[in-house]
Amino acid sequence: MKHETRHIKIGDVHINGNIFLAPMAGVTDMAFREICKDYGAALVYSELISAKGILYESSNTFRLTDTSEKERPVVLQIFGSDPKILSEAAKKIEHLPFDILDINMGCPAPKIVKNGDGSALIENPKLVGEIVKSVSSSIKKPLTIKIRKGINGKITAVEVAKYAQENGVSAITVHGRTREQQYEGVVDLDIIAKVKEAVEIPVFASGDVVDIESAKRTFETTSCDALMIGRGSFGNPWIFKKINHYFETGEILEDPTTKEKVDMCLYHARKLCEYKGEQIAIRELRKQSGWYIKNLYGSTLIRVEINKTKTLKELENLLMTLI
Repeated sequence: MKHETRHIKIGDVHINGNIFLAPMAGVTDMAFREICKDYGAALVYSELISAKGILYESSNTFRLTDTSEKERPVVLQIFGSDPKILSEAAKKIEHLPFDILDINMGCPAPKIVKNGDGSALIENPKLVGEIVKSVSSSIKKPLTIKIRKGINGKITAVEVAKYAQENGVSAITVHGRTREQQYEGVVDLDIIAKVKEAVEIPVFASGDVVDIESAKRTFETTSCDALMIGRGSFGNPWIFKKINHYFETGEILEDPTTKEKVDMCLYHARKLCEYKGEQIAIRELRKQSGWYIKNLYGSTLIRVEINKTKTLKELENLLMTLI
């Protein structure tokens, strides 16, 4: 077995490990990031944060920049497409207690792409270079980007990566799908390997890492420096512990029990209530609670009822019926 656990340096930030939590809107809030950090995520990323929202000083936007000491090192991810706006936003938040700034160039959501943001950027590698140069020269913290394989029939990942490296980016995450694929179809690990060969900075692989086997396959095929786990972490923070433990010892840990899943869901709920207040937290947790209990005996009906919950007590009462 190939030993894959390693230390990574992004700019001047040292990362103790190479299994990361991906940035995901509506998922990677501070509560979930802290839980994943506890279970072995070496680096955690915020939800997507609008650069324009930062400049306009939107209170909702600034709430997304909240971090805790417990989750460090932590990455804030911003999105936008105007080099000047992105650099000004970066300067405006650089004093906050985070460690690395990331620019999203991979989000395939129509509402993001139609504004020229997210994965729309990778159609124009030169613009990517301009953005990276503008932002990296404006801040002292390391800058990274997250990209996709390509868009509109063009495979641009390697060219984008080269422009980004030339203009000061410290690391690149590559999701091995095109914008049009969204999250469907088989992830292309070969394109990640080509990016890794083309640049000298760290390259992180994203897409379909959901268990030990997919983690092994991704490392072996791409020779990437780190793995980024997104949907594989839904209701499953144990994935970081399991993958890390396997690469360190060769042993496969058992899956969490029903009680452990319910307990974790409630722990997550209490933590989120502490950060966001009960009304907001319980509404946001309806989706995530469903992920924790998916496939448990009796969970189908419980998931329907969870969508009606309004209080932490109601959620607790429902979940306890599964044990």
